[in-house]
Amino acid sequence: MLFSFLKYLQPTHYFQRFTKTSQSIYPKVEALPAHIIDQLKPDHSYVSEEAKYYDMSWQAIQLGYIGNAETYYSFSKLPLKDDYRFISKNFHSAWVFFVFLLRLLSFHNPFKEVKAWLRTRKVNQLKESKYSVFYKDWESFQSQLVNEEALVSVIIPTLNRYEYLKDVLQDLEAQDYSNFEVIIVDQSDDFNKAFYDDYKLNFQIINQKEKALWLARNTAIKASKGEYIALSEDDVRIQPDWIRMHLKCLDFFDAKVSAGVFYPEGQHIPKSRSFFAIASQFATGNAMLCKTVFKQVGLFDRQFEKQRMGDGEFGMRLYLEGLKSVSNPLASCVDVKAGTGGLREMGSWDAFRPSNFFAPRPIPSVLYYFRKYYGNTASRLVLLRTVPISIFPYQFKKNKPLLLIGLIVTILILPIVVFQVWKSWKLASKKLKQGALIEPLV
Repeated sequence: MLFSFLKYLQPTHYFQRFTKTSQSIYPKVEALPAHIIDQLKPDHSYVSEEAKYYDMSWQAIQLGYIGNAETYYSFSKLPLKDDYRFISKNFHSAWVFFVFLLRLLSFHNPFKEVKAWLRTRKVNQLKESKYSVFYKDWESFQSQLVNEEALVSVIIPTLNRYEYLKDVLQDLEAQDYSNFEVIIVDQSDDFNKAFYDDYKLNFQIINQKEKALWLARNTAIKASKGEYIALSEDDVRIQPDWIRMHLKCLDFFDAKVSAGVFYPEGQHIPKSRSFFAIASQFATGNAMLCKTVFKQVGLFDRQFEKQRMGDGEFGMRLYLEGLKSVSNPLASCVDVKAGTGGLREMGSWDAFRPSNFFAPRPIPSVLYYFRKYYGNTASRLVLLRTVPISIFPYQFKKNKPLLLIGLIVTILILPIVVFQVWKSWKLASKKLKQGALIEPLV
């Protein structure tokens, strides 16, 4: 890992892994273009020179560097103070203390830990940067993919959401790029084929009897005619240039995946997602990728059926293959968050908050993914980070009187939570033993 303490704070992040060719995502600073280095801030307070350069490499990725500079194949062990300094600069002090406690409880030298922690306690977390890497040629770039009007297949699974689906279909009618088909995999209880007659779109309508999201997406991909696959959902809103911006991004960055940005209705794109960057996640609700990608890595894993994180697992396969995926804010979509239909009807809406005391926490597919790609140790660490937060009810977080009640509730149900986690681990083990259910695209 770039800094070893990231294993505590981001134990299941894509960027903690090396690709199959043993490359990291982090560029060597000396290999970066001069105009990128000029935007980075060397921190001379690190003990070691390696830590200073690792910090600058981290900055480059955080600020949106996308390029072909040589990356690190391995990382040196750093002085303890440098690890504490790095997380103090980039994470809230509460998480720094969390790491400190974990280090003590895992029998690291307490004198060295206390000394390093105390020496970096006055290091403040950096404010979010106002700047990002600027790609000056973007505006003038004439995309060959757009000009050649490559065929795009837009895929939308739907389940009992005609009221919301009509809006995204109207958005597709308004696209300024015309060469696309729309493949709807309709799993609705009362399938209404006549609903689609009101739209002037090049449709493929597939009525799927089984309520199965990943089967729906796999079926649509196999039925698609386009060179490019655009993945969307039935409860989003998209801009008229949505398809064109995805294609232009693939072309401009010579990428295999354009990962669009979501933001909730009534809000704006988060600052951290408002610029081009190497994508740190993959979401099937807003993405475009070359169809050949599925031939390289396979379709979606049906171990995630009626559960969560199937798109995260697919994104990990892309990352391990070294396929460039770009976070694209110009192909954003509004997440309407429909209150009915969709995955909610399949019983697994929240990955970490079970619907009853006897349900597993987290959803077993989450641990299946974590354990498969990061191992048991990293999976336990991510449970330590996420499960306590998931116990605490949302409504208690900003109300001080309720805060005490929430803490008492958390303590009281702790034995139940331990049982839930054990149950999830056991069910994930069954999935791991069975293995992936990934069909190839031929």
